[in-house]
Amino acid sequence: MLTSDSMSLLWLTYLGLSLVVLLSGYLGLAFLPRLLRLPVTWAVAGILWIPARFRLPLVEGEVYTGFAPAVVVATVALLERNASVLMTSGLLVAAGALLGAAVGLLQVWLFRTSDATEARASGSSRGGKRGDGQDESQGRKQDNNRRRNERSGGQQPPAAHKRREPKIG
Repeated sequence: MLTSDSMSLLWLTYLGLSLVVLLSGYLGLAFLPRLLRLPVTWAVAGILWIPARFRLPLVEGEVYTGFAPAVVVATVALLERNASVLMTSGLLVAAGALLGAAVGLLQVWLFRTSDATEARASGSSRGGKRGDGQDESQGRKQDNNRRRNERSGGQQPPAAHKRREPKIG
């Protein structure tokens, strides 16, 4: 049934391509912090996934009515200079962007609270100092060195020989 109905196949293809666009956009925004990256990605998702109703005139007064992504309906209305359709679909696009940005901010907030909970549980919320006055990073270095020495049986690796450079000429 799925391959015989062209509309459902068209929507599934659109969904797959929009997921590829969203994933590549999210990865392309890797230079941004998560606080900005997630709301921007979700805002684009809202723009891409909000549907809108459209009417397409056919021959002799017949009209085809269906659903399409609101951004596509708004683009076609802009090209046809149809202000009423552009207003409704444009408002849907804006609502989708705002809804997507809200979902992204909610996701950032949920991630932030879980990170803070983990930090409190591990005891690193005491200002980065351990009880004996050492920095947390120094304590970690010493723990790593101690584990490395235990693994190698307490022996240090052999000293590297001085590097010899070739002489030309």
